[in-house]
Amino acid sequence: MKDIDIEYWIGRMKDGDSSAFQVIYEWSFPEIYRSVAFLMTEKNEIEDVINEIYFQLWRSIDNYDANRPFRFWMHGIALKQIQKWRTKSWRRFRIFEKKRLLEVEEHMFSDHKVLKAETHQEMLTIVHQLSYKLCTVIILRYYHEYTFDEIAELLDIPVGTVKSRHHAALGKLRKISPNFESAKEQELYVH
Repeated sequence: MKDIDIEYWIGRMKDGDSSAFQVIYEWSFPEIYRSVAFLMTEKNEIEDVINEIYFQLWRSIDNYDANRPFRFWMHGIALKQIQKWRTKSWRRFRIFEKKRLLEVEEHMFSDHKVLKAETHQEMLTIVHQLSYKLCTVIILRYYHEYTFDEIAELLDIPVGTVKSRHHAALGKLRKISPNFESAKEQELYVH
């Protein structure tokens, strides 16, 4: 950042002078942009984060403490906005990943709604060899078509526990029945 009388421009900006904001923007932009570019993984979202940084600057200029370096304060705003972006990005990734997994699951089970009575009974016999906790998750998931969230609510346990039990149950089912394969999982999905 080149030297300017930043205190003067901050004072004018606090008084509502938009040309002062422009001066501060042009003065700080190269360094802030470099910082953001170094810290962001998604290069196509840098501009959005930069816009948010300068929006926050405009909104919070009255909170600036003149006893601290302005440059330090600006970097604080930048880092907070980058962290917000990372949090949003991670949530978005997790939502899309869950959606993708649910779509794969729906596709995997959508073609086999009805089975022959013998296969159905055979699967029930195998499932009933599981512990009560694991059996409950399998029954609720495949026979009643509840989502993991719904099962968690029904059993009053965390969703992570439901998923863990689901995973453990499928692993045990594969061990119980030598013929149990991924295709057999599809056969569990019956009414």
